[in-house]
Amino acid sequence: MTSGKQSKAQRRVELQQRAAERRAAERRKKMVRQASWVGGAVVVIGAVVLVVTLVTGGGSTGGPPSAKNPHVPTQAIPASLTMVPPPATSPGPEGIPEPRGSKLATLVNAATGQTVDGVQCQTSEQTVTHVHTHLTIFVNGKAQVIPYGVGAPGFQAQQTPEGPFVSSGSCFYWLHTHATDGIIHIESPSLTEHFTLGQFFAEWGVPLSGNQVGPVTGTVTVFFASPGQKAGIYKGDPANLPLGDHYQIQLDVGTPIVAPVTLNSWGSL
Repeated sequence: MTSGKQSKAQRRVELQQRAAERRAAERRKKMVRQASWVGGAVVVIGAVVLVVTLVTGGGSTGGPPSAKNPHVPTQAIPASLTMVPPPATSPGPEGIPEPRGSKLATLVNAATGQTVDGVQCQTSEQTVTHVHTHLTIFVNGKAQVIPYGVGAPGFQAQQTPEGPFVSSGSCFYWLHTHATDGIIHIESPSLTEHFTLGQFFAEWGVPLSGNQVGPVTGTVTVFFASPGQKAGIYKGDPANLPLGDHYQIQLDVGTPIVAPVTLNSWGSL
């Protein structure tokens, strides 16, 4: 920021970071107590390892096992597949690179508060499950922008030096976007719900299938990457792809096919 005041987006990120730090501190205290009860050098070393793991973990607060272990069947990308490198990007307000291009679709048909495909819209964001999936879309090799405010009817976007950020809305669906970086926030009051890319597109009000992405039709090449794994090709209906913790999904309509975009850092997400 160039002024002494922080934007709501920055305050929100800082609050998320502080919350993560508090959770890590509470867990550290618990592990220290457990180590003292049991005693022994082995237990202490084990506790230290767990502390390091917690401290270096991401900003997501967690979710059901299905949000961390997708078990999506993919095929290795064949060496014969011709791909072009992803275009240049720059970080947005969430610290995630934002694509440069036109919007795939507007919000003219987006949900306005009614329950859509089992997904509700509530007056505040729910964080019993709080994870993030990265979605990128290309049409004939050109980046497509996923608009901010999907899943946030009546949103108010704050201007930050890195771009607009949705800080409020009349309600928030359990699947929504805050910026144009392709990050889908999965924030629900349940640990048993399972969410899919098709539900997000239903909120957006645009179609998704094996031969159509929004208003664009053609051959759709689908890439999927589990956390920490290389992207592979998914041959099923993209609408069935699960959303979860640091999953990465890319939809390429037509050619040339863009090599899978890979996030090396998720910032505080």
